[in-house]
Amino acid sequence: MTAADLAPFLDPLALAIVGGGTMLAVALRTPGRDLVRGVAALRVLGRRRFDAEPLLAQVAALTRISRRHGVIALDRAVIADADVAAAVEAIVDGARADAVAELVARRRSARAERHRAAAELWAAAAEAAPAMGMIGTLIGLVRMFTTMSDPAAIGGAMAVALLTTLYGAVLASLVALPVAARLRRLARVEAQERLRLEAPLVALASIQPAGVRAPHEIAA
Repeated sequence: MTAADLAPFLDPLALAIVGGGTMLAVALRTPGRDLVRGVAALRVLGRRRFDAEPLLAQVAALTRISRRHGVIALDRAVIADADVAAAVEAIVDGARADAVAELVARRRSARAERHRAAAELWAAAAEAAPAMGMIGTLIGLVRMFTTMSDPAAIGGAMAVALLTTLYGAVLASLVALPVAARLRRLARVEAQERLRLEAPLVALASIQPAGVRAPHEIAA
């Protein structure tokens, strides 16, 4: 297919109506922070699914260090993942196991909510695009009926009427919906993987500091 073959399907006005209208509709119904996150989420589409195994291995290494040298030794650990880093920081500060479990669960929920908001932005775009296509069709029909006396203008108006419907369907079905579905799938996998981190981190928080006996040993 050559550029000449594609030329009849390209109309700047139809693109402006559908593309601009969809962006405006999404912007009006989405908070600014979620709007930025939804657009920024496009960069994760090509990444591999989140895998907790490297983090589990790091937590296991931190557990060994803590047993040998105490949790204070973890203060020098370099942890790239923000959630694990926050949990380890709390452990170093003396947080109890139940507090660490609550912290990990809270951060996991907040992360899932951010992912949900990003996916909803693209779902909203998929919902708005066909409506913008219908609006463009009505605009094109109005232009066509008002220029019935000018045969040369009827073709352009009819092109807008038809192409806006086409653009709306393509934008919704081939762009926005697939992006939303992939973001939801990636978020679901990450939430499941991060759930595996909670038990090892809670166990790390339960390690007794050096020189402190466990409660059952004191009772004995």
